[in-house]
Amino acid sequence: MSLTPNPNIPAEPQIVETSSLPRWVLLLFVVAFALVGYLFYTNYNDRQSARAALDAADKKAQAVDAEFAKTNARIAELQAKLDVTSQKLGLTQDELARARGLAQSIKKDQLQSDEQLRQQIGAVQADTTTKFGQVTTEISTTKSDVAATKADLESTKSKLQSTVGDLGVQSGLIARNHDEVEELKRLGERDIFEFSLKKEKTPQHVGPIQVLLRKTDTKHYKYTVDVVADDKNIEKKDKTVGEPIQFYVRGARAPYEIVVFDLGKDQAKGYLSTPKSASAAPPAGKTNTPGN
Repeated sequence: MSLTPNPNIPAEPQIVETSSLPRWVLLLFVVAFALVGYLFYTNYNDRQSARAALDAADKKAQAVDAEFAKTNARIAELQAKLDVTSQKLGLTQDELARARGLAQSIKKDQLQSDEQLRQQIGAVQADTTTKFGQVTTEISTTKSDVAATKADLESTKSKLQSTVGDLGVQSGLIARNHDEVEELKRLGERDIFEFSLKKEKTPQHVGPIQVLLRKTDTKHYKYTVDVVADDKNIEKKDKTVGEPIQFYVRGARAPYEIVVFDLGKDQAKGYLSTPKSASAAPPAGKTNTPGN
């Protein structure tokens, strides 16, 4: 007996599991594979060009050999004609000997020229073979460089951490000191602007925004700043060192993030992280916005 679903009973909601792997990681691997493919394609073209040059050199050598044969045939023909002419003119033995000596000298010069040409062809072939070997070596070196780059990238990522910002949005990789900030810059996934703020009365420019340090609490590793962007003054109160403080600006789908990794008396060091190629003009005025 088949059971017919009751339309009055709501269907159980489907739970869709989402991958915890960030999109930028997939994009990074796609770019890495595209780079490897491009390098292989370029090296393949270089090898094809080297093979074509070697084939052209072989054809040239064959053509030269054919010319050698024709030249030697012409020399033999000229010598025969010289003998006939000498007989007709009644040349003396001395004159005939000089003529034959001249013919031998010409033949010797021709042979020397032929040998020089053969040596030049051999040098061209050897150079082509050497270049072909260099291309093969470069391909192997390129493979090694790509593998080393991938290993270095994985090592860099393992040093950095990812966490959730104060807006509840999953943050990217977080740097905890100046050296790790340099690693973030090298990864190139976001634009990084390092700063050293002092407690002052006026905001300080940090990348495309302005930041004003209002208070530091070195005992509890907390601080308060005002973020000035899009003509708004956003107060970020009692934030913790190492915590990404997040805010949105016009035209940016992902949030901007500020991370302070070193706190002193009336001083804070850290960096601003923005989506790649993000641009926001410094604000002209201030409007107070409740803190987060």
